[in-house]
Amino acid sequence: MHVSHTRSTGTTTGTITGTTGPTGSDVLVIGGGIIGLATAWRAAQRGLRTAVADPEPGGGAAQVAAGMLAAVTELHYGEQTLLGLNLASAERYPAFIAELEAESGQDTGYRACGTLAVALDADDRAHLRELHALQRRSGLDSQWLTGRECRRLEPMLAPGVRGGLRVDGDHQVDPRRLAAALVTACERAGVVFHRDWVDRLSVVRDRATGAVLADGTELAADQVVLAAGSLSGRLAGVPDDVLPPVRPVKGQLLRLTVPGAYAPFLSRTVRAFVRGSHVYLVPRENGELVVGATSEELGWDTTVTAGGVYGLLRDAHELVPGITELPLTETRAGLRPCSPDNAPLLGPSALPGLHLATGHYRNGVLLTPVTGDVMATVLATGELPEEARPFTPRRFSPVPHEPVPQEPVPQEPVPQEQPA
Repeated sequence: MHVSHTRSTGTTTGTITGTTGPTGSDVLVIGGGIIGLATAWRAAQRGLRTAVADPEPGGGAAQVAAGMLAAVTELHYGEQTLLGLNLASAERYPAFIAELEAESGQDTGYRACGTLAVALDADDRAHLRELHALQRRSGLDSQWLTGRECRRLEPMLAPGVRGGLRVDGDHQVDPRRLAAALVTACERAGVVFHRDWVDRLSVVRDRATGAVLADGTELAADQVVLAAGSLSGRLAGVPDDVLPPVRPVKGQLLRLTVPGAYAPFLSRTVRAFVRGSHVYLVPRENGELVVGATSEELGWDTTVTAGGVYGLLRDAHELVPGITELPLTETRAGLRPCSPDNAPLLGPSALPGLHLATGHYRNGVLLTPVTGDVMATVLATGELPEEARPFTPRRFSPVPHEPVPQEPVPQEPVPQEQPA
């Protein structure tokens, strides 16, 4: 199986520092999405000779994601353990972005603009009230607003808005710019890029020792990180009981352009409950407006459908009627890597030498800083940081392991929100 969506160029770029020796590199990261890139960048900063194998570094789910950094408004019942990791990563974002932009010389589109979540009918208002209660019980900062107060903040909202939650700590970043900056930062840190498919993992005497590319090139490494998103569960050579249980969840997303005559259209990210379904609008400083996203269990299908586009535009129009005047510039569909408990798999697997950094589902962009830090610590010291221990891949392993403490799950039934 090939871990990528794109054709190979068969080239290698980046800077090699020091002598590679017989092991090739200290760390080989399989997958060059934002999770793999952050891991490689942080590992290289620790002095580890690091390589990334991917035909198109910076591609993957980040090219479709909206980039909401929504630790508070993405909270769901039963995910209070994940909340701690999300909050830890959100807290690191300003310093992470400042360092990344300084190292790469590129802007990432980070905006500390806040988020407004609103409801358009009585049922959705009740749902939002329940979410607000959960947020408050979890010690999170969110403010309930009346419909009039919501429209005062965002005048383009429909008159029918019934109420909302103002969350000033949920921000945004442009995932495409973030990915590009990470590629540059990796190159400047000495990461070697092998721009080719990964054909299979190399295993010698029950230990991961590298990988083989589609052109037959053998890459040796002391440690391997599998960070191939939804494709991580399909890599040949990984023992069946070690393969991460991740599956693809399709998401369709739209991009529109806000002409100067309409600016400012929205000042912050707006999320909404519209008759039980969910839609979000993310305004970029460059005039782009991202609208998303569907959540479809359709395997590896990435087709943009008329129904998906129609549903997003219908709900967005009911929320912000003026959206139908904007040019529609792009429609895309991508695949989120989802684990059985919607949380990432971070750290050593049951196969010595193989680490996992996958399964981030709807929180991949948000969790990029903490994932890079966690994986670099594991690779450099062999120790999984305390904050990441609930997310060890071994929680899904058939072999006995130390149980992971979990927060109690509240009993109130709340519909599952569509991921970003």
